[in-house]
Amino acid sequence: MIRIDEIWLATEPMDMRAGPDTALARVIKVFGEARPHCAYLFTNKRGNRMKVLVHDGLGIWLCARRLNQGKFHWAEAWRGDHRVLTAEQLTALVQGLPWQHVGAAGVITQI
Repeated sequence: MIRIDEIWLATEPMDMRAGPDTALARVIKVFGEARPHCAYLFTNKRGNRMKVLVHDGLGIWLCARRLNQGKFHWAEAWRGDHRVLTAEQLTALVQGLPWQHVGAAGVITQI
């Protein structure tokens, strides 16, 4: 599988029609660079679609996820243009759960 050491979440929405080159340009604009073994997450304005760009050290992968109902619990823009997530928080996020309250080892710390 693809090794991912860091997970970065952009707080501003991205056009989901973006292909790999446009998504990579957005990563560089928001995060300053695309570092190897990092995943960069973006959502659309409605919050029901997500794109993930992963730099595996050799090239890039662009993945998409769509929720049929509901929306992703995304970070607020007022907290900065990006956030760092843990693997447990990413798992909650892609399932449409409120990842902000998930701590280490999947422990929920707040309702």
